[in-house]
Order: sequence, then structure tokens, then C-alpha cells
Amino acid sequence: MEKNIATSVHPKERLDLIRGLGPWAAAAIVVGTMVGTGIFLKPGEMAAVGGSVSVVYAAWIAGGLLSLFGALSFAELGAAMPEAGGQYAYLRRGLGPVWGFLFGWMHSTVGESSSAASIAAGLARFTSFLIPALAVPLFSWHFTLPFSGAPYDFVFTWSQPAAAAAIILFTFINYLGVRLGGRVQVALTLLKVAAVLAIVAAGFWFGHGNISHFHPFWPMQTSAGTLTAFLAALAAALWAYDGWEDLNRVGSEIQNPERNFPRALAGGTILVGVIYLLFSAVCFYALPFAGVASSSHVASDVVESFAGPGAAFWITLAMIVAALGTLNSSIMSGARVPFAMARDGLFFRVTGSVNRRFRTPGGALIFQGTLAALMALTGTFEELTSLFVFAAWIFYALSVVAMFRLRKTEPDMKRPYRTWGYPVVPGLFVAGALALTINIWIQRPVRSSIGLAMILSGLFFYRLWRGQTENSAD
Repeated sequence: MEKNIATSVHPKERLDLIRGLGPWAAAAIVVGTMVGTGIFLKPGEMAAVGGSVSVVYAAWIAGGLLSLFGALSFAELGAAMPEAGGQYAYLRRGLGPVWGFLFGWMHSTVGESSSAASIAAGLARFTSFLIPALAVPLFSWHFTLPFSGAPYDFVFTWSQPAAAAAIILFTFINYLGVRLGGRVQVALTLLKVAAVLAIVAAGFWFGHGNISHFHPFWPMQTSAGTLTAFLAALAAALWAYDGWEDLNRVGSEIQNPERNFPRALAGGTILVGVIYLLFSAVCFYALPFAGVASSSHVASDVVESFAGPGAAFWITLAMIVAALGTLNSSIMSGARVPFAMARDGLFFRVTGSVNRRFRTPGGALIFQGTLAALMALTGTFEELTSLFVFAAWIFYALSVVAMFRLRKTEPDMKRPYRTWGYPVVPGLFVAGALALTINIWIQRPVRSSIGLAMILSGLFFYRLWRGQTENSAD
């Protein structure tokens, strides 16, 4: 078996991960991660902040193109460097070790934990539709935010511990083996895609919607207000699209990476974009625009509009399964980043261990699951997603910058796939990613600043672990 983990400080008697994910599992990771809580929850938020159908659709299309441009760029990186950790490996090699570490630090402390926690929070919201007691407040805490002085209400319900329990369950499943996790991912992805397409087909075929529901189609505000609304809707859309990069993190476990990376990333992103546009169309057809904007369970409300509450129950159940699939993929791929860093001596040593029986990064899975479960107890779905999008897209942009630099510094690197439209396509992706992060910072300065501070705090640990690694090497 070929070597698939970066060289570490102590390579002797080291267990490596196995290439146990075939083409179906690779595609399921891309599609299954993207199609999850976002498509069922974000259309309502996008309608509320966008204010018109055209702004919502512009956000879906722009978000889809931006994600596709990113996927095409990451396909080149993944095919050329199929290593555990994905972006950690690309940034380390393309921009330098400190950049790779800062991504890994962000991902392991802020990014993946908030991502998994927000997916689990969305799952809990779906479940509360069937079990209303989950949404009943147990206690609340009223306080003033530091710096801004704005009042804030923290409400704790049974949904938060339910979300934490889901994280623990899927951490355990992925602990038992990557092939098991891959099979679960394929099954859940097929189910969730079938559920979404069933809503679309039934909504248009059996629904009693009206084309007038697409009003207001055009924005009724100033150009500056429209731009602000578009950027807010785009941030929500990009959460729904997020997940195309998860495949790169399990690069060392993908079979035939030079072929499966481009096919899964590009094909999966295009398929998801088409599904999202169709789903939004049936939402606006079935419900008035104001009804979509005010709905917290859009898919269930759409189904209930033409099939009654009984059918809505079953589609909500399918949405729960869909969210579980996204959570499974997120946990599977996310643990590979702290694992790869620990193998380089740049993270907590326990996260670099491989279970001898299951050949999975057991220490990294437990570490990640603990952080995510704790974060799931602290926030709501919208708050957690905004924190994740801000932190993640900074490094999506930097990873593509690393691809540009590698084209110059290592022109002879074997590249089984080269990004289509280079340099325009990756350049547009970098510009769009930077614009998005700046807008999120303006819209949510407190949480964004906290996320940035947590990223920069990694510099202290980088110096600490790098010093230990150099001393061990001597």
C-alpha cells in the first residue's frame, strides 16, 4: 500500500489510514455533505434577508458558481496531493508551514466544531417539528454583549443536548471504520436526494400553487440596499452549498484520487446547484413569498400545503435522515485535519493515533466530537453557521492562492487534472471569497472577531509545537 500520510517526527511502527473510499463514496461525501440542513432551512432565511425572488435566485446562482469555481480549483489540488487533511497539506506546501497550521488550528478549534454543531442544531430543529417538547425553553440567560453593548438572550432547550447526542453517535460510527462510514454516507445520500426530488416533483404535480407567489420578483429598495440584501442571502446560500471541500480532507483514503477527485467535486457541485434551484422554485410556487420568508420549516410547510400534515410528518422524517447524512460526512472528513497535523508534530499528540483494529483516527475523532458537542450546547443554527462561514472561507481563498503559487514554484509537479479556466476561474473564486468574509465581518462583527482571534491564537501553539518538534528531531 502506498504511503499516504505526510512524514512525521516518529515514523517507526506508525499505523496509516487505508484507501477504503471508492467513487460512489467520494461522490456521496460531496453531494451528501452539501445537501443537508441548509437546503431545508436557508431558503426561508434567504427570502427574509433578500426581500425578493430575484435576489434569492441571484444568491443561489452566484453561490453555486462560486462553489463550482472553488471545487474545480480543489480538484487540481486533491488530484495532485491526495493527503490527509486536505487544505492543511496544500497551504503547508504552497504558502508555508505556518499557514497550514493556522488553517488546521482554525478548523480543529472553530471551523469543524461549529460546522458539526450547526448541522446538529439544524437536525434538532427538524426533530422538534415532530417532538415539540424539544423546543420548550428550560432556562434563559439575559446579558449584554461585550464591546457592542447590545442585549443578548441565551435560551437553552432540549434541542441543544439532542444535537450533542447526535454528534456523539456519528463520532462513534466513524470510529468503527472508514468503509462503514462510507457505506452509511452512500445510503443516506441516496435517501436525501430522493426526498428532495420527491418534494419538487410532487409540489409541481399535485400542488395548488400559483405563479403570483413569485411576487415580489424584483427588489423594491435602493441599489445599496439591494447589494446588502444580496450579500446576506449569498452568505446563507454558501452555507447550503458548503461541503464540496470535505472530500479533500480524506484524500489519503480515496481510491484512484487522480480520477475520482475531479469527477466527484465538479459533478457533485453541479448536481447540487440544479437541485437547489428546483427546490427554491417549488417553495415559491407552493407558498407566498412572505410565507417562505417567515417559515422555519420550509420543506415541511411546502409539503403540508398540498398533501396535508400527515405527509409533512414523513418528509420531516426524511429531512432528519438527510441532516444525519451531512453530519456523518462532516465528522468523517473533519477529523483528518488534526490527525495530519499531529502526525507532523504540530497538534496534540493524542489526535495523531490510529486505532489498530478499525484503522481510523480515533484520537482525532474523539477530540473533534468533544468540541463539537460542547459548541452544540451554546448556540442556535443561524449563529453557528455565520461563525463557520466566516472562518472557513478565509482559508478557502488562501488554499486557491496556494494553488497559484505552486504553479510557479513547482511547475513540474504531477497534476493529473488542471483547473478549467485557469487563471480566471480560481481568481474569481478568491475575489468572491474575500468579499464574502469582509461582508460577514461587517454584518456580525462580534462573532467574526472572536473567530479571527481564535485563529490568530494558534500562533502561540505553533511556536510551542514547532519548538518541540525541532528538539525531538535533534
